[in-house]
Amino acid sequence: MERPLIFITNDDSYWAKGIQLLIKLMSNIGDVVVVAPLTQQSGKSHAITTIRPLRLKKMEEREGYIGYACNGTPVDCVKMAFSIVFKDRKPDLVVAGINHGSNASINTIYSGTMAAVFEGCAEGIPSIGFSVDNHDVEADFSHCSSFIDKISKDVLEKGLDEHICLNVNFPQDEIKGVKVCHQAKAYWNERFLERKDPMGFSYYWLTGIYNCRDENNRADHIAMKDGYCAITPMHVDLTAYKVIEDYKIRFE
Repeated sequence: MERPLIFITNDDSYWAKGIQLLIKLMSNIGDVVVVAPLTQQSGKSHAITTIRPLRLKKMEEREGYIGYACNGTPVDCVKMAFSIVFKDRKPDLVVAGINHGSNASINTIYSGTMAAVFEGCAEGIPSIGFSVDNHDVEADFSHCSSFIDKISKDVLEKGLDEHICLNVNFPQDEIKGVKVCHQAKAYWNERFLERKDPMGFSYYWLTGIYNCRDENNRADHIAMKDGYCAITPMHVDLTAYKVIEDYKIRFE
């Protein structure tokens, strides 16, 4: 019986600890192909590269595993994978992560990891993003392993509705259980820390304060902070269907 083919990518780079655990977990389920960024690409959202050449380097190959690194963004990785690597056989599942840091709430729109998930979804492949609320590059994500295994197997077996993908966010510590959630209402108050270079010119580091305006325990950020694995179903179609009829009257 042919093993499932699982495509893995991320935005923290080919070398990140999170993706290494995801490779280990997915290798127990099927054959794995990785196409991940050569360098850190967090916060690149759905960016693509059009003004310089892209390169795809095979990093490792062994039975049941092929790993590539790409000098582009996470979405570049997905597009190159489907155009070049998966010419003969499409993957059965796309998984992205394990991201170092939450991609709940407003963070979803900035996330290169979730952009890769949306891109896989647009290709018609069941796609899941996994993230943990811990930015430490040496973080131990093993407490998420059984949940990742169970969710991935479920999606492989049963699939997802058309153009639906999953955004899965884990707490930093012990997981109490699973909640299916909606995106929390939140925003960032950006702060730019000014520094001076040796020539006296200013440069800036982006930081900020996260503000969650949601108290619903089914909001992804709240559920995650309460110790739950928050699963948020998402779709590629951004149309605000509930206002279409009203806006027809208003604008047509």
